[in-house]
Amino acid sequence: MRVVDLDRDMSDVIPTGMSPDSEFLFDRMTEATLHATCAGAGRLVLDVASGVGQDSVALARDGATVIGAEPSARMTEMAKMFSAEHVAEGESGPEWVSGWADALPFAADAFDASFCKGAMDHFDDPESAIAEMARVTKRDGRVVLAIANFDSLACRVTRAIDAIREDWLGWPPLRGRRGYDTPSDHFTRYELALMKEQAARSLEIETVLGVSIGWGMPGWATLACRLPRPIAFGLLRGLDALARRFPTLADVVVIVGRPRPSEHALTRAA
Repeated sequence: MRVVDLDRDMSDVIPTGMSPDSEFLFDRMTEATLHATCAGAGRLVLDVASGVGQDSVALARDGATVIGAEPSARMTEMAKMFSAEHVAEGESGPEWVSGWADALPFAADAFDASFCKGAMDHFDDPESAIAEMARVTKRDGRVVLAIANFDSLACRVTRAIDAIREDWLGWPPLRGRRGYDTPSDHFTRYELALMKEQAARSLEIETVLGVSIGWGMPGWATLACRLPRPIAFGLLRGLDALARRFPTLADVVVIVGRPRPSEHALTRAA
């Protein structure tokens, strides 16, 4: 039996009062994910686990036709309010559909692109979700997955620091939940090899892009806040360029692929 909170609104995890490193990470994650969909006028795009709808609205305002699929009724209502506030009169906003990621209520080959940003680790069956995204996306379309990397350089360094403090020196923990600990509402602790393994079962992977390096490392947010803003963002952009080359070190990984022919062949045969 699937047990979930369909009234959850994610207000407990939506960042407020962000430090420069958090601001940069979330902005770059969104930019990289939405850019990879190649959305634009005449393109039909599916936002899987669309949450409060900000990404769906952004793509719709750029001219794409967007459908957001989300099982939480409360988040869907929040998305409708967000859309009403940010879509100008005369513009076409997204449509909102109630749907699970691993049982999408759409026909095969329906979309030019589908994407899931920051939600894969919340799914209890992520491989089925990826297969469903591949099924509903055209063979020459794009499937985009953006996932937090719990084996990032920041996680590795922080884990090593905590091991020295707690295991060797016997000092108490610096914080409650550590950045490298899997949150209680996550089903999967992702690192790059696992991301690629799951995605490759349904997708022909074309691009693996790293986003940001250093988020969550002890003292990193404090340093970013104390530096002059232009210097802080220059440093963050430099590390982001390094993340693009070495995604295994990145804070977030964006995987872009096309549906495997076998997925479409199986769908038509059924």
